[in-house]
Amino acid sequence: MTDKEDALPLAGFNPGKTSIPVIETLTDEQLEEVNRLMPWNAFVVDRGGRRFGNQASKTKRNKPNLVPDRRITLLNSKFQLDGKSVLEIGCFEGIHTTALSQYGADVWGCDARVVNIVKSAVRCAMFQAPARFFLWDVEQPIPESQARNWDIVHHVGVFYHLLDPVGHMRRLAPMIGQTIMLDTHVCAPEKATSSETVDGFTYRYMQHAEGGSDCVFAGTFPVARWMHLDDLVRLLQDCGFPNVEQVELRDERSGPRVLLFASRH
Repeated sequence: MTDKEDALPLAGFNPGKTSIPVIETLTDEQLEEVNRLMPWNAFVVDRGGRRFGNQASKTKRNKPNLVPDRRITLLNSKFQLDGKSVLEIGCFEGIHTTALSQYGADVWGCDARVVNIVKSAVRCAMFQAPARFFLWDVEQPIPESQARNWDIVHHVGVFYHLLDPVGHMRRLAPMIGQTIMLDTHVCAPEKATSSETVDGFTYRYMQHAEGGSDCVFAGTFPVARWMHLDDLVRLLQDCGFPNVEQVELRDERSGPRVLLFASRH
């Protein structure tokens, strides 16, 4: 029996605060069918305490995700999502997507893995939360057919998986009209032993081993670069976001992690 099969119960969780309209019309048997249809790696619960989705393993994503996530609540309190266009980098399985949509945003979710696009679309359909999705490996230029401008970018849990974070941010910035919310690991200063120079500025970083494209919680390259926090702030400012607010600096198991709001005004 695999970790994923090592039986999470269908029911008995603390009821969710947010309704999942379609899920709540399903019988237990029908919900179990939905949970078997796709390789879910995260889950939420409905108002009856029933699981929609699955754990990634016995030790990863093995607790219900809250909808909305506290960072989205904070984003909304600062920048009022209602009526704004929002790009979600790395939609994963649509959990953050649904919350952004429920706050009234016009949400566009992208991901490098097509299975995540499909799972996110299904998740949003079950919440009856409108959103649009497209395939984009953000290590590459955006597909020409999808290029547009957004008011806000929700960028959580992806930046530290990138081999070229500087190039990515420089490509992304012109498409952002107002604000980027960036939640990412950064390297401890003493570990910033590598560097690269772009347009006369040297960015310090550490190399971090990735699981490769076959790992659902990894980037598309075997190595990523975790940036020095000071240089990340400088990058955002150089990309046209002079107002960079450090909301949190958390000490997590994998290393320091920061939550930033970077705005044009």
